[in-house]
Amino acid sequence: MDDEVLAVARASAPRRWIGIAMVVAVAAVTLYVAFSTPPADLSFQVLLVLIGLGALWMAEVMRRSTELTIELTRSELRDSSGTCIARIEDITAVERGLLAFKPSNGFMLKTRTPGPRVWRPGIWWRIGRRVGIGGVMPGHQTKAMAEILAALQAERG
Repeated sequence: MDDEVLAVARASAPRRWIGIAMVVAVAAVTLYVAFSTPPADLSFQVLLVLIGLGALWMAEVMRRSTELTIELTRSELRDSSGTCIARIEDITAVERGLLAFKPSNGFMLKTRTPGPRVWRPGIWWRIGRRVGIGGVMPGHQTKAMAEILAALQAERG
């Protein structure tokens, strides 16, 4: 019963590829500038090449992470790789307001205990006691997930 999936959020293919294409475009423009009009200072050109290669690496990381889905059960919020994002009893607040510091189309969680830093670009991240869910996911899926989380919190007392 605790393992029953109550809500699922996943990035649609168009959202995934548009997000990845934007990061690749940043890499392409940066590398183009580095090689087509090389700056007078070689160290600046090296910096541009490093930024371009870093953006290509980030596009690959984003491609891998956006293949994941986020699942909400009565006991935990997890991704499809099995990583526990947050235990339900550890969540102290669900922030989804207009002024909340949260990912696009998503929500923010505050937990009692800090967890290790994790970043799945476009899907979720965790820094200490704060967890951000959202990014390239559709807003209706993350909104429903946040409302179910709030209901689970209210049920818990």
